Amino acid sequence: MNKDRVILHVDINHCYAQIEEMLSPPCRKVAMAVGGNEDQRHGIILAKNLKAKPFGIKTGEPIRDALKKCPGLFIIPPKYDAYQYYTEKVKDVYREYSDKVESFGLDEAWIDVTESIALFGSGEQIAKEIQNRVFTEWGLTVSIGVSFNKVFAKLGSDMIKPSGLVVISRDNYKDTAWKLPVEDLLMVGTATEVKMNKMNIYTIGDLAQTPIKGLQKRFGKIGVLLWSYANGSETSQVDPTGIKRVPKSIGNSWTMPKDINNFREAKIVYERLTNSVACRLREEGYKGNVIHISIRDKKLDSFGKQMKIDHYTDTAKEILQITMNLLDEIWDRDIPLRSIGISVTGLKSYITHTQYDLFGVVEEMEKENQIEMTLEDIRAKFGFFKIDKCSALIDTQLSDVDPKGNHTIFPVGVLKGSIE
Repeated sequence: MNKDRVILHVDINHCYAQIEEMLSPPCRKVAMAVGGNEDQRHGIILAKNLKAKPFGIKTGEPIRDALKKCPGLFIIPPKYDAYQYYTEKVKDVYREYSDKVESFGLDEAWIDVTESIALFGSGEQIAKEIQNRVFTEWGLTVSIGVSFNKVFAKLGSDMIKPSGLVVISRDNYKDTAWKLPVEDLLMVGTATEVKMNKMNIYTIGDLAQTPIKGLQKRFGKIGVLLWSYANGSETSQVDPTGIKRVPKSIGNSWTMPKDINNFREAKIVYERLTNSVACRLREEGYKGNVIHISIRDKKLDSFGKQMKIDHYTDTAKEILQITMNLLDEIWDRDIPLRSIGISVTGLKSYITHTQYDLFGVVEEMEKENQIEMTLEDIRAKFGFFKIDKCSALIDTQLSDVDPKGNHTIFPVGVLKGSIE
């Protein structure tokens, strides 16, 4: 008899909202949701934090309805580039335990660790280690289901939120899974649930014990499939095909240890961020022609602006210059800044002939690029802070960060509320 597979399903809890909280910890203290435009009262709730849960805020409901339940609900517009970046970094943690990682949206993934247990321990042990690492390294909580197939693994990850860990085995699946409502099963939507309820099928156990011929007659092939799901006989493989996406943007952001009060301080931080973005562009073989900046001020109001240039670049000096021009246009200096970000979009793979603007000097751009790559080599060998610009000494509290080497915005202590 073949041994059972060991499959994990990992779900980043209230993903978009949790990433926003990670980027700006004060959001943890208020009822907050990621959604449409609060002023225009349109759009839907994409994610909510734990503070919003007691108000009955639901994912997918209109913003206007959510605001009726909680007039003080703080609405944050979605930042998909940031969500894609951080969720991919979290999945990179999963890939350290198996090369079989299958995405199920941005925030969920299956991991086949069958061949990994000899190295890392049981599926449950691996799940605990992944939870600890994702929280320590990225400040995010995940719920994990461990089972012998993908359907029950996902069912397990949905059972306890946040930070749950549920094992559904051959020995306990009837006691654990069969008592759950049938709508909890993968692929059972609202319409299917209503039809099943009319057949006196209310739980997964009811479905599992319903004669398969009746299900086939009522639902066709999907009825047979759902019956197999309920009985634990689903056997699809974890498919890593296409898991590495071509990025839509490459960016970085930082919530500072103190507020930024002037243009000089902002430039110190943006210099760090643009260097990390330029370095990552070169590492991944891309140049971009759209530079986008984002800022969030002390009042937690967010603003952004972008500029498209007529050539493709991966040079930090040029990106920084455009960044500071954009900042000058959107920042009211009367209100200090709490966090800032930058991203480069309009990406293209390296091309042999790089076209610069009319007044650009190719030799100068190539020289600057060589300087930046030399600095990267030195930092890679001897450490990030072994070589630096004099401007970094103006305010070491703002410059004391390696945004490329450590993308964790806050240490765990901050997330636990030990630091304001």
